[in-house]
Amino acid sequence: MNTTQNGQPVLYSFRRCPYAMRARLALRYAEQSVEHREVILRDIPQQLVDISPKATVPVMQLADGMVIDESLDIALWALEQQDPYELLGSSSQLPDMLGLINENDNDFKGWLDKYKYADRSPDQTPEYYRKQGEQFLHKLEARLSHHPYLFGVKVRLADIAIMPFVRQFAHVDKRWFESADYPNLQRWLDEWLESEAFKTIMVKYPQWVFEA
Repeated sequence: MNTTQNGQPVLYSFRRCPYAMRARLALRYAEQSVEHREVILRDIPQQLVDISPKATVPVMQLADGMVIDESLDIALWALEQQDPYELLGSSSQLPDMLGLINENDNDFKGWLDKYKYADRSPDQTPEYYRKQGEQFLHKLEARLSHHPYLFGVKVRLADIAIMPFVRQFAHVDKRWFESADYPNLQRWLDEWLESEAFKTIMVKYPQWVFEA
């Protein structure tokens, strides 16, 4: 078993992965301690493969041996244990939040990947892929024109789940993003990048190496 002796969950993570950022932010807001094991994607440890054969991050193993290997499931698990900042919102909000996250993960993420790695999909231009991804950005911009966060005046699950992907989209061509007509989205992203929460979860860890 890979869990620590003190009963903390073990989190396999990679600093720049947006899915891992999502999980780390949720754990941070849930005030859930974990043993952080930083993974280098070109050198996946066998201990991770043993508990999650798909060998992607994030993966969390609980003290009882249960493995959670989807970022949103990790976030929901953490916030269901403790949600001091009320990220799950009301029972009426949660389905809408999960719907927006699903759109991020299944539609926007596909265009983001093609935009970022346009040389792998040469049948269209990077600008074409960016324009497709912008359909989701327009939706976020409209939401943020009414209140500071995606679901109101407080940080919610949707904010921490979607922000890492908007960050990645913006960083493909920062000059373009900074000049684009998304004032509310730019403000929201800038505030996140300067927040204590984000800086805390972006602390650099050395690569974890198993010690027998």
